[in-house]
Amino acid sequence: MGALAGNPPYQKFEVAVRRSPIDGFGVFALEPVPKWQKIGEVRGESITVAEARRRAAMLERIMIVEVSPKKAIDLAKSTDPMRFTNHSCQPNGQLRVQEGRIEFYALRNIAPGEEITVDYGETHHEGRLTCRCGAPGCTGRL
Repeated sequence: MGALAGNPPYQKFEVAVRRSPIDGFGVFALEPVPKWQKIGEVRGESITVAEARRRAAMLERIMIVEVSPKKAIDLAKSTDPMRFTNHSCQPNGQLRVQEGRIEFYALRNIAPGEEITVDYGETHHEGRLTCRCGAPGCTGRL
């Protein structure tokens, strides 16, 4: 287990960003990731929730996570690979906000070559965006 060359030290498993069958780019495991292990985290620009919602209203594709009732992190300019984590209705990973940090954990064993996904939960799209995860039982909306 080790950080991929050029990835930040808080990236715990080697991953690669490449085209995703789900949407745009995704993040793919380059080594086995055991269940419950921290995969990595992302960092970005700290902004207010009000500013985050203003930005989200202007964009269709966003990378913003609210980490508290007053604070959000905009990942648009982040170089952390986990920022490309796509949504799935049957994810193999979980996004957790802990002490203001955005961390990713494996919900099950993840095999090399597998795309790492999380359930985004509530989004600014409020069900207006089509889900493209293709998972059995997909809700069809984000």
